Amino acid sequence: MPNYQTTIGLEVHMQINTKSKVFCECSTQFGAEPNANTCVICTSQPGAIPILNRKAVEAVIKTGLALNFTINKQCTFARKQYFYPDIPKDYQITQSEPPLCSRGQLTINFDGKEKAVNITRIHLEEDAGKLIHEIGGRKLDYSLLDLNRASVGLMELVTEPEITSADEAIAFLNELRDIVRYLGASECSMEEGKMRADVNVSVRPEGQSELGTRVEIKNMNSLSGIHAAITYEAQRQKEVLASGGKLVQETRLWDDEDGITKSMRSKEGALDYRYFPEPDLVPFDLSDDFIENLRKELPELPKAKKARFIKEYGLSEYDASYLTSSRQIADYYEEALNFSKDKKAAAKPIANWISTELSGKLNLENKDIAQSPVSSENIAKLVSMILDGSISGKIAKIVFEDMFAKSKDPQSIVKEKGLVQISDENALGKICDEAIKESASAVAEYKAGKERAIGSIVGLVMKKSKGQANPQLVNKILIEKLK
Repeated sequence: MPNYQTTIGLEVHMQINTKSKVFCECSTQFGAEPNANTCVICTSQPGAIPILNRKAVEAVIKTGLALNFTINKQCTFARKQYFYPDIPKDYQITQSEPPLCSRGQLTINFDGKEKAVNITRIHLEEDAGKLIHEIGGRKLDYSLLDLNRASVGLMELVTEPEITSADEAIAFLNELRDIVRYLGASECSMEEGKMRADVNVSVRPEGQSELGTRVEIKNMNSLSGIHAAITYEAQRQKEVLASGGKLVQETRLWDDEDGITKSMRSKEGALDYRYFPEPDLVPFDLSDDFIENLRKELPELPKAKKARFIKEYGLSEYDASYLTSSRQIADYYEEALNFSKDKKAAAKPIANWISTELSGKLNLENKDIAQSPVSSENIAKLVSMILDGSISGKIAKIVFEDMFAKSKDPQSIVKEKGLVQISDENALGKICDEAIKESASAVAEYKAGKERAIGSIVGLVMKKSKGQANPQLVNKILIEKLK
């Protein structure tokens, strides 16, 4: 097969994180009873007038500022003619020209290199309702309509056709999702339909400057599905061209079960949606002060925070990546450090406890860190007790079990259970003598030069002390006695 280049463009739709919809006061709560969160506006009753949600506008502008967009000061809306049952009024309120945000950029790390992907626009619009074609796995011979999602605020982000592989597309989407979540602009939960993407794929012979025939894959709602669909579609197009066939511009759907794309409709050119100005939402201008105040509210973004964690706290690339993977985890970590007496000493152990013990427990219970029964203050106290020798690492794990189960502070658990670490040399000396007497073979090996043999004697001391012996002190005493 000849060599071909793959080109990908993404249209990403993200539900805006507001309590009410973009053009009415209905709740955006996910999972409510069908059609429970509706009113005369979002069910498109005649004469109902939309009212713009200020927070939705702010979320789009913050996203634009974080991605270095030009913010257009004039805010206008249009009606996009869209004849489909999920929009009863037969048009969608959206933005045509100008969008709120024009010409931005997102730099991604991919394959050991940085790449800047140019983004054409971000605009604000309303979501459609949802058609339901099956219930409990049973396919229906009719469709049901749920308008809870209708008029929920959406921001649509459109990239330039500059992405060159499925892996690169996923790197872009992951980076975008992290930033938007940090901003609090959207939850970007793909399993709840709060982040979806249309994927445009084309291939062309290597060296050809003109892009190939574009095929759009609609309504992708999982990263694994997007990766598989791009991989399949690029290969399908290459095989068509290599066999002398001709590609047609069309819209296709991804069939996850069969692992293939299927033709949905031909698309000779851009669909004529017959945009015209939305008469019920008059244009208005955004002031410089309004935009600059939003810029001041931008949080430290994931890349900058990760670099700071590595530099300021001496964390590894792995630890810093995990701790900055969400704003909530990063905030929890820094709160814990602020409760620590010695930030420098506590930085690495606190990172370890969060990324291993705490995250493991939370994952088992399908909780996020905001639902953690262990507060940032208590995890800082636990690490402080390890660092000052009050408890051993082994005892700390026992204490942590109670902390997670009962939301209690570590000092009270240690006191109740009598788990204070034994650091009295005389008391430990007696236990070490007993262990040496009971470990004749290990003692002989140690004296013969096998220094690792001391480990089994240390283990016996820890067993005799029920894990409460100070392990560093035990090592020191045993070496002295064996010499």
